Amino acid sequence: MYVLKSVNAVPIPQRSRARTGTLMAVGSMTCVQLGLALSVHLFGQVGPLGAAWLRLAWAGLLLAAWVRPRPWRFPRRALLAAIMLGAVTAGVTMLFMAAVARLPLGTASALEFLGPLTVAVARSRGGRLLLWPALAAIGVLLLTRPWQGGADLAGIACALGAAGCWACYILLTQAVGDELSGLQGLAVSLPVAAAVTTLVAGPAVIPVLTPQLILAGLGLALLLPVVPFSLEMYALRRLSTAAFGTLMSLEPAIALIAGVVLLHQRPGAWSLAGVAFVVAAGIGAERTGARPAGTGLDRDQPAPDLYRPVLVPARQRRPMPPSGQPGLCDH
Repeated sequence: MYVLKSVNAVPIPQRSRARTGTLMAVGSMTCVQLGLALSVHLFGQVGPLGAAWLRLAWAGLLLAAWVRPRPWRFPRRALLAAIMLGAVTAGVTMLFMAAVARLPLGTASALEFLGPLTVAVARSRGGRLLLWPALAAIGVLLLTRPWQGGADLAGIACALGAAGCWACYILLTQAVGDELSGLQGLAVSLPVAAAVTTLVAGPAVIPVLTPQLILAGLGLALLLPVVPFSLEMYALRRLSTAAFGTLMSLEPAIALIAGVVLLHQRPGAWSLAGVAFVVAAGIGAERTGARPAGTGLDRDQPAPDLYRPVLVPARQRRPMPPSGQPGLCDH
């Protein structure tokens, strides 16, 4: 007769989870900026919108083949949110590519970051509510320097449009994440984004495609958005929204470095100071604007009771039945 004993493994240390989540977040930002910088080299062949289309088309195909979502099983609200998320993803990608074609990568990223900064400020509480927008406004003025009269207004408009789309992206991602687990929502939203960009840029790009461009698009799709979006989703399961947002606030600085190393862009003192102000505003706003614990499925809060070898997040477990009553096992 064999007796099956219940063995609880040692809980995963919170510090280790936080370190893993931090590495995932930093890896995500690095992939994003590498993908953006390398996309610039395709502008001469397919243009900014063509580069956006190549990335999203491949990303939609890869995620759909990998995850194999079943959208007909989604709740109606979740399916609608995923479709809207795809449209917004297409918007932020195309607008930002158009901005990068006209502005330095660090400047465009700092202006685009005003989107998540606005979301964080809207969630902020306390007397410092207006401090972060003030810091961000100073940073924008230093980056665009309107007093010099040489700012590219079209590029600034595209970057600000991308910022608005990014703000919507955050809210919709949160809505999808509250309804769907894993990468199901992403596997629907990215094909939708690919379809939208195909309608906008496909007719002009498809006739000039070559095997080299197709392979380049595949590599760029892995760098952005397949790998970083997936890393962000898993990082949010190990970090609080405040910690994750603080890390992501460093992205304009990473973009500045990528522009210097890969695109040989030399920022001046004004640009460096502007990026510093935007990063400081982002860190401050995110630290005071975290999403309350227990909201939705609470996917971004670390669960303290995760055990090896079977890792089942506490938010996915059913409540234990009263003593003496049979319960259902999770699969």
